[in-house]
Amino acid sequence: MGNDKSVVTEERYQQGYTYEEFIDKINVNKDRFDQYYGTAADAITVEDKEFFKKAVQQDGGVARVLVLGEDWCPDVYRGMPLMARIAEASGMEIKIFPRDENLDIMNEFLNHGEHQSIPTFVFYTSTQEYLFHWIERPSVANEETAAIDKQIEKDMAGRDEQEVRRARRDKVNAKFPDWQKATVIEIKDLVAKVIGS
Repeated sequence: MGNDKSVVTEERYQQGYTYEEFIDKINVNKDRFDQYYGTAADAITVEDKEFFKKAVQQDGGVARVLVLGEDWCPDVYRGMPLMARIAEASGMEIKIFPRDENLDIMNEFLNHGEHQSIPTFVFYTSTQEYLFHWIERPSVANEETAAIDKQIEKDMAGRDEQEVRRARRDKVNAKFPDWQKATVIEIKDLVAKVIGS
């Protein structure tokens, strides 16, 4: 993706919110963002912090991240606080854009070319050169969600729909700290490929 074709110019990038500004303006799930901001601290090891610091400082390194998200989305309140922690630990600049107000940006980074999946993390150099992007959740989350759904369907057949939904949500949410750790691993792998670490 060449920057000459992207709507994410330097000027546009700077219009995004900091993490704190985004949290101040959201309408729902502030408690969830706080909860997973807390678990995100445990998801990032000392070695991870050093890795990301070096990746930011390297010439042509991963100095910036643009995050697309919405406050109502569970993958966002799990993933965005983790990205904020990575940015804080490494000195990476982070700018957050509500997806629904920035569909022109979202449409550059569709999941499988068709889905407006969030969160989406788009990584750039300090001079706004696109490096790579990561979408929604780690692959292990998709596998484990399918297994949870199958188990819930088996164990709760015939139960009240709200009870089933609540049980599924509780089981999925219990996995969020592990999925944060898996997200760190996936992002590190992508960073290493781009900067040659």
